[in-house]
Amino acid sequence: MARAIWSGSISFGLVNIPVKLFSAISHKEVRFNMLHDADGARINLKRFCSAENVEVPYEHVVKGYELSHGRYVTLTTEELEAADPKGARTVEIQDFVELAEIDPIYYDQTYYLAPDRGAGRAYALLLDAMKRSGKVGIARVVLRTKEALCCVRPTGDALVLSTMNYADEIIGQDEIELPESPAPAPRELEMAERLVSSLTTTFEPSRYHDTHREKVLALIERKAAGEQVVAAPQEAPAKVVNLADALAASLAAARRQPDAAATPQQPRERAHRAAPRREAARRAGHPKKRGGS
Repeated sequence: MARAIWSGSISFGLVNIPVKLFSAISHKEVRFNMLHDADGARINLKRFCSAENVEVPYEHVVKGYELSHGRYVTLTTEELEAADPKGARTVEIQDFVELAEIDPIYYDQTYYLAPDRGAGRAYALLLDAMKRSGKVGIARVVLRTKEALCCVRPTGDALVLSTMNYADEIIGQDEIELPESPAPAPRELEMAERLVSSLTTTFEPSRYHDTHREKVLALIERKAAGEQVVAAPQEAPAKVVNLADALAASLAAARRQPDAAATPQQPRERAHRAAPRREAARRAGHPKKRGGS
């Protein structure tokens, strides 16, 4: 059972609903420990005091803001919450907007909002009202001492909170180098549109898997079994000499495989089903170690 990482309330107008916040994402990346290449021993990271050159226990580590070189103001968690007690415990919806108006570039982390004890009725009221209106809420919440802009939206039987980047945190396109490109030829544009159409399908999240993770786990299995792994030479990507010819060849390939959008996923699905078995076998042979990077 998932554990709540934050508890407080969600408010809109004068309505206040006690809620708990749960992580909605469980990342599946392969984690590695740092080892000494000479003897394979674990590398430990320790906290040292720069003045006394001694290790400092975690309970004696405090947050400090540097006013000037070497001059700090220290703050405790309680003091930070006291600076904005409402923000630290409230998801305050300020506006309701259309979901389509929000560019995905603004989204950051995603969480579930669940009703706290006795708040089921009010929670269901907000959930249903947002479903009926087709709107999402724009709110603010303080998480881990940082105020976050967030989007609250209904999904199934739950409210989902996605933290967002502020407008001044988004790097504008004028800050990157975009070359001036000539307008595409009408024939090339028509073929490109046909190629997009031939590859268009319905988005099914379960069809897409982390194939890189599966290959890394397979590599670990091979090395654990004593196999000598030799890196295969990388092939340089083919240069596009003629864009129209490349588009025509892509369309021809798409016509030969009418189910091209679904076919490449089939071996991935088999590998995805096998990955948990491989990982379970790996863990059974290698006891889990704490920490890592």
